[in-house]
Amino acid sequence: MNVSEKILQLRKAKGLTQEELAEKLNVSRQSVSKWESGQSVPELEKLVALSGIFEVTTDYLLKPLELDELSIKTEMLEKQQQELARESRKRKEKQFCVLSCVGIYLAAIALIVLLRGISLENDFLWEIFPGLTLPFIILAAATAVAIMVCLHHRDKYDSASH
Repeated sequence: MNVSEKILQLRKAKGLTQEELAEKLNVSRQSVSKWESGQSVPELEKLVALSGIFEVTTDYLLKPLELDELSIKTEMLEKQQQELARESRKRKEKQFCVLSCVGIYLAAIALIVLLRGISLENDFLWEIFPGLTLPFIILAAATAVAIMVCLHHRDKYDSASH
């Protein structure tokens, strides 16, 4: 693999566009395009800057090695795997939050029904909270609990993943 191929693959592995790489190096996008197509070679100063941006040695950029392509592909696959794992964690977090909320609201509704049944024998609670006030208070409390559970779980998940 020659310098032009390495620049192209390293740029893509870093997720940079030609424009973004050009900005980092204070050159035109066309210069980067020429380097990647093999029409020209970066000056020594730009090769040193490229090695810093790509976190490789100048030897790596200049010397052809058989393992270069494999190491770049491995790095790209590792990044894809990390992204998939991150997406999976987010999906699991959302599922937990939704299921928790459903459970909390079902418990709140059950409490309202239970209190309504009790109130048939004793109107004490409904006299203190007339009309629909008591169910609203219970649902508001359930909402607060659902929010706290989801935020706590998210914080726990975030700290565990770092």
